[in-house]
Amino acid sequence: MDDATVVGWDIGGAHVKACLLQRGRVVDVAQWACPLWQGIEHLERALQSARERWPAAVQARHAVTMTGEMVDLFEHREAGVQRIAALLCEAWPDAAVQFFTGDQGWCDGERVAAQWQHIASANWLATAMHAARELGDGVLLDIGSTTTDIIAFRHGQVVTQARSDVQRLATGELVYQGVVRTPLCGLARQIPWRGERLNVMNEYFATVADVYRLTGELDPAHDLYPSADNAPKDLPATRKRLARMIGMDARDACDGEWLVFAQDWRAAQVDELGAQLQRVMAMHRMSADAVVVSAGCGDFLVADVLAAAHGAACACRRYGSDLARLAPDAAPAVAAWAQVCAPSVAVAMLLDMELR
Repeated sequence: MDDATVVGWDIGGAHVKACLLQRGRVVDVAQWACPLWQGIEHLERALQSARERWPAAVQARHAVTMTGEMVDLFEHREAGVQRIAALLCEAWPDAAVQFFTGDQGWCDGERVAAQWQHIASANWLATAMHAARELGDGVLLDIGSTTTDIIAFRHGQVVTQARSDVQRLATGELVYQGVVRTPLCGLARQIPWRGERLNVMNEYFATVADVYRLTGELDPAHDLYPSADNAPKDLPATRKRLARMIGMDARDACDGEWLVFAQDWRAAQVDELGAQLQRVMAMHRMSADAVVVSAGCGDFLVADVLAAAHGAACACRRYGSDLARLAPDAAPAVAAWAQVCAPSVAVAMLLDMELR
């Protein structure tokens, strides 16, 4: 067994994210689209892609966290955890596969059935625990493709007592909004248009990706899923989808008006995330100048979210470049991918710390 090499996994319902760690340093990070709700074969293909990319993973140690148990492929979350865990163990029969159980530490494949509730949807906790160990005090703000995690930590420990998704939805520490897959009708009930506030059409006409594609902020490498209408992702098709949200056609306004329209949607999301951040910080009595650790493919919103929460920007550290401990010879793009795939990096680093 190669104790110097650890592969961290974040098995989501839409993406698989993975990190290759060698001697405590991040060598490579990758993400694959994985529409798990369509079948387990999508996860099998992602694992095969990782095997081809990282031959050393065959005998490495593997640290696994997941959220994919939530997809409707599985009868319930318990079945999802067990099926995903079994597939990981089957995929790496000569490796040591360990599953992150949060406060409980780690368990192997044989103990997954008993620990499934601690394994389920714990990826946020891995990132927060690693940030807490590195910085001591602060707040994690991880804006992903589908969700946003807002987690306070103090004195090297995660502050919140919430552990399940339902508990975090109640506290505001889980906001089911991201910058790619969120249906646009879930972002706001009304939106400004030509001096009025219009009710939004509650149809799957567009996603948040359309907003950030039009503003030019969404990296195409993070825009892996089909558009709402399965049409192209170019700007004319994007405007067409956005126009439908208020019962219009793209030709009914000029390009500049549609850009303003997209910016109004952006402002609605920034205000919502800012309010939730303010709520979490107040709940845990965090100082307004607490360090914020940004992560996720939506980190381009962080400065504005902080301003919405506090009225001014506060100190911010980027997980990918400031906490991930990159290998000296890592490719320039690795820091950016570590930012996007923070939970996979975090579980790898947490397990590596256990081994040393």
